[in-house]
Amino acid sequence: MDLNLNRADYLQVGVTSQKTMKLLPASRYRATQKVVVGDHDGVVMCFGMKKGEAVGSDVMYEIEVPGPPTVLALHNGNGGDSGEDLLFGTSDGKLGLIQITTSKAIHKWEIRNEKKRGGILCIDSFDIVGDGVKDLLVGRDDGMVEVYSFDNANEPVLRFDQTLSESVTSIQGGCVGKDGYDEIVVSTYSGWVTGLTTEPIHKESGPGEELKINQEMQNKISSLRSELEHLQYKVLQEREKYQQSSQSSKAKSAVPSFSVNDKFTLNKDDASYSLILEVQTAIDNVLIQSDVPIDLLDVDKNSAVVSFSSCDSESNDNFLLATYRCQANTTRLELKIRSIEGQYGTLQAYVTPRIQPKTCQVRQYLIKPLSLHQRTHFIDHDRPMNTLTLTGQFSFAELHSWVVFCLPEVPEKPPAGECVTFYFQNTFLDTQLESTYRKGEGVFKSDNISTISILKDVLSKEATKRKINLNILYEINEVSVKHTLKLIHPKLEYQLLLAKKVQLIDALKELQVHEGNTNFLIPEYRCILEEADHLQEEYKKQPAHLERLYGMITDLFIDKFKFKGTNVKTKVPLLLEILDGYDQNALIAFFDAA
Repeated sequence: MDLNLNRADYLQVGVTSQKTMKLLPASRYRATQKVVVGDHDGVVMCFGMKKGEAVGSDVMYEIEVPGPPTVLALHNGNGGDSGEDLLFGTSDGKLGLIQITTSKAIHKWEIRNEKKRGGILCIDSFDIVGDGVKDLLVGRDDGMVEVYSFDNANEPVLRFDQTLSESVTSIQGGCVGKDGYDEIVVSTYSGWVTGLTTEPIHKESGPGEELKINQEMQNKISSLRSELEHLQYKVLQEREKYQQSSQSSKAKSAVPSFSVNDKFTLNKDDASYSLILEVQTAIDNVLIQSDVPIDLLDVDKNSAVVSFSSCDSESNDNFLLATYRCQANTTRLELKIRSIEGQYGTLQAYVTPRIQPKTCQVRQYLIKPLSLHQRTHFIDHDRPMNTLTLTGQFSFAELHSWVVFCLPEVPEKPPAGECVTFYFQNTFLDTQLESTYRKGEGVFKSDNISTISILKDVLSKEATKRKINLNILYEINEVSVKHTLKLIHPKLEYQLLLAKKVQLIDALKELQVHEGNTNFLIPEYRCILEEADHLQEEYKKQPAHLERLYGMITDLFIDKFKFKGTNVKTKVPLLLEILDGYDQNALIAFFDAA
């Protein structure tokens, strides 16, 4: 019997990847099914057919989670007892469970990433402990595998963790290696499939079993040795073939190809960017170049040796040149940087693996004008806000492209509709930004004058490039300056105290050696000596942190008076003197009197 099928085009979305479309189960009230499809623009579309037309389903509600979600899975594989429980993992390493009801979402539990581990790439539910309750299996992009069990209150408890040398791309529980022994099977970025099995390495052997075990081990070793010899022979053959072809007069230079798995994400917890580079073969070195000022922060997991080259920022726009030389068999490198808002440009990574002939790949990452801002769903509307209003002959798409240029985590494609509102939070200062725009008008509100100043300068420049005339109006709320200074106060006070303690450590150690004990010291100084290693480590992790805070206060001072048409740069040295002998009231009084 012939099969005849006729094509019917329903809808076109953005570019799609594999396994990004599903049909929803048919309901009792409707014979036809709905379609859900996700595209590269970050849009998830759900539609059904009605009278021959595709029918923009309405979003029931949105749920805010503590970071950009990278993986979703039904709890226990079936949604738990209610069938509504959804597990999520985020790019900054957080894990949580939400109950999705018909009317609202209920946050059940959340695991913060206190140990600063990698982002979550995969999760599964499987009873690996063997107590009849499914455990939660987690794979992270730093190679960490975790197992969480659930206590009597259904709260997750970490039961096992182990680090592999590369990112874990898939994870599942089952029985593969030997009957009767469950295991966790994972695949890694470069292609390794590995099991973490419950089978013990050292077994209790009864009479006569020891010989059997030894024979099994010898057979396994013999098989591995044979496989290794075969691989070595194949490598030798291929090497000879390559050398012969390269010496031939007709030979063409062949550059070996290799894939780079990279990720550049903003960490909300410490207002820094993580740059993760992973290669399928060992990395020889990575050169980091930036045309804007950035700080490189220490990463505990990074064993590479870093060296810095001098830069001439005036003649060639190089503010940073650093080379990371990796140890043997390193396939993954993690860096942390902190940018300065208002300074925008490009960060480039030149990745060179340990392969012959030598080759290199370049990866580029944009440092945006408001690079330390992160999308959020809600802001505090009771804060004192400054307002920037832009009007002119520009389209909705044009203004959206300017917002994409300025801020992270905004989709490239303009959202559906005639108007859109995005909320942002500054991860360093906790100030906020509200942006609402439509064709011909954009309104930006922030409790930080410097944020408004940066937006005004950048958006004006972008409009000028496109020869678009902008009408710019701004309303400055004087109360917002004091508000921002109060937000900065605890951070500045902590950093000043930390710097003071670190400066005292060497002198206190000399006194301790000279006197033979610390009994003569006041409790405060004894405490500094006891915590010396921790204090120095904390200070080392935050280079230029104090200078950054000084810079933000200076920018706030200049921006406040810039909107009044007054240039106060000559008063900056006096401001820095006040900061060196910091007193919050004196600083606020200086801002008011200047």
